[in-house]
Parts: sequence; C-alpha cells; structure tokens
Amino acid sequence: MAEEPLLLEGLRVLDAASFIAAPVASTVLADFGAEVIKVEPLAGDSFRGLINAPGYAPAPFDYHWFVDNRHKQSLAIDLKAEAGYAVLTKLVSEADVFVTNYPHDVRTRLKLDYDSIAPLNPRLIYASLSAYGESGPERARPGFDSTAWWARTGMMDLLKPDPDGAPARSLPGMGDHATGMSLLAAIMMALYRRERTGKGGHVSTSLMTNGLWSNAFYAQAALAGIEVLKRPRQDQAPNALANHYRCSDGRWFILALLNEDLQWPVLAKAIGRPELTEDPRFAAKEARHRNGPILVGVLNEVFATRDWPYWRQVFQENRLTFGNVSVMEDLVDDEQMRASGALVPVAGDNPPCELTIDSPLSIAGERKRPPAGAPALGEHSRSVLRGAGYSEDDIASLIAQGVVKG
Repeated sequence: MAEEPLLLEGLRVLDAASFIAAPVASTVLADFGAEVIKVEPLAGDSFRGLINAPGYAPAPFDYHWFVDNRHKQSLAIDLKAEAGYAVLTKLVSEADVFVTNYPHDVRTRLKLDYDSIAPLNPRLIYASLSAYGESGPERARPGFDSTAWWARTGMMDLLKPDPDGAPARSLPGMGDHATGMSLLAAIMMALYRRERTGKGGHVSTSLMTNGLWSNAFYAQAALAGIEVLKRPRQDQAPNALANHYRCSDGRWFILALLNEDLQWPVLAKAIGRPELTEDPRFAAKEARHRNGPILVGVLNEVFATRDWPYWRQVFQENRLTFGNVSVMEDLVDDEQMRASGALVPVAGDNPPCELTIDSPLSIAGERKRPPAGAPALGEHSRSVLRGAGYSEDDIASLIAQGVVKG
C-alpha cells in the first residue's frame, strides 16, 4: 500500500537566501515534502565555508550545512547575467514561495525585490528576512543574529555571569533558528490566505524583531519605564531556589522551584537539611529572599558534597523541578531527546553521522521526510533546468557561458 503524500508535496519553493535564518524556514518546508530549489551564486552560499573559520574544530564533513539545508536542490547561477536572471524569472513564474534575505540594496540591484518579483507570479508568496526590518533608516543595514538579535535587543548585556563583567557572546545561529521559525509561520499563514483568496503577497520578519520578542519580558518593562535590574552573580542570587549549583564532579544544574511554599520543605528534607526550614532566615519566603546570598552559600556547600548522578536521582524522586546543564557530549546519549523525536536517525546509505536534529514541530497524522543529505554546490543545476523546460543544448550553453555551474 502506497504511503500518503507528504503534507507539502507539490509546493515549490525558491530559496534565494544565505547563511541560516531564512534558509531554515525552507528546510522545514522541505521536511514536510516541499520541493526546495536553493538558488546559489556560482561561488556558493557563504555559509558553506563557515566551518573553516577560526574557532571551529576540524570536521570530516560540513555538519552545519547538513542540518540547515537538507532535502534541497542546489542551482548555482549568476543572477547578474541577463541569461541567469531569465532562468530565475522562469522559475519564479512556476513557484509558490520565494525566500530571500539579501540586504535591501542587493535585492534592488539584482532585481530580487518584491516589486520586481511579484508581477511575475500573482500567486507567489514572497518571504523576506532582514536584520533590522523592511522599513526605517536601518532597513538596508546588514547584520547577523549576533548583532541584530542578540546585541541590539538587550540580551547580550543582560545575560552575563557577572553584571560588572564583559558581555556574553552568542552561539552560532542561536537567533537565526528561532527567527527562521517566525518566517516559516508567516509563509504558512500567507499560503492559508492564498487558499481563501487566490492571492499571493509579501511576508517578512527580522532578526531584531525576533530578538525583541525573545526578550519581551524585560523589553516591555523598559518600554513601561520600569527599571530592569541586572542579573546578579550566582553567589548573590536573591532567590536561592531559582539558581544554579555545582556538584562535586564539576557538573552544574539549575533549580527552578517557583512554588516555594510547597517545594522548599521538600528540598530541605531531600538534601538532608530539614532544619533549614525552621531557621528564621529561611523559613518564610520574604526572609529567604532577603537572605538569598546566605542560603545560596549554604546550598553551595551541600551540593558540592555529592556528584551530579546522586543529586539528579534525589530531585527526580522528590519531583523537584531542575535542569542539568548539559555539555555538548551529553546530547549524543540523551534518551529523552531520542525518544521524543528531537534527535532522529539520518537516512541514506553511508550517512556522515548517526543522528541529526529534527525540525521542532510535528503535526499528528503527518509524516516528514527522513533527514538526509544537503546538496553540493550546483549538484542539481542540470535537473532543475531540465524541469524548467531547458533543452540539453540550452543547458550546455549556459554552463559554457559561465552563467550556470553544474
């Protein structure tokens, strides 16, 4: 019996974007069955070479490209050439979604802006992602998640181990992946509208907007004129029951006991210090917060007496809310990540690794493509052109002219 088609099978997407934030939106579309053609310059998406940048360990394969561009077809083409742009316009006329994150001035120069693309296909969903938004004095300013999502929105300043120390650096792609999901949501809403009206349109999001949304708790306080307090050092935390601690084996964990009246006596008994609940400095919530750094010191000493496996069992047995501060090596053997589907096996013969990260949403009754490889530069140029109606002679000519790489 044949399998039911994937949810987005038949949807054609042109991914004329680079690096991470916009391309991951089309990666999720591809996971659910969409045909995604990655339109790359002849030199390739600059993201391909990031693995060779300083600060990254040598690797046997381009793992970053693998996770963010799986299931796509690569068309390497010179859009500055008239013949190359003609290929793009033909593809646009037959596409459902066009994704780009080129800066505004580059879009205009390459005729990839909405006003140039939209007339080619009135049903097209044009999805753009920028660093700072589609309007305003900084609309053309380039940026990455480290600059527009992390630094610009206050998170870089607030998330420091020491409020008087240097700002904390973000992780590669940390804001890009979250922002890409916003772009995905906008695309799907536009497709829903098209089902109802038959019309395409322009959807957009930005790294800065998503950074503000991620930091909305404190950003709204600032907008309301409310002082945002700096986050204290671990040993100065006012709430010892919502703090992180180190075990005897050097591993860290975080407690998140928000129902203090119920959970504080449970914790005190579980760690073998029930008398702490009778200590006037810690008995009531107000006193505990007033003497937070003192209680942190007490708990630091207690937790330093045992290793992490011991404390994990104690917390689990007493149904206390905690989180282990994982190191990257922990993820490989994380049973819950595998069982929940967050980590899934890589499909295909001789895969470069056993597991990969699944896109972070599921729909009951709908399946995804098993994660497989990402394309080599220009790997599908010939087949994409054939599918667009180009003859073998036409394709050979475009390659000979240096307009297409394939």
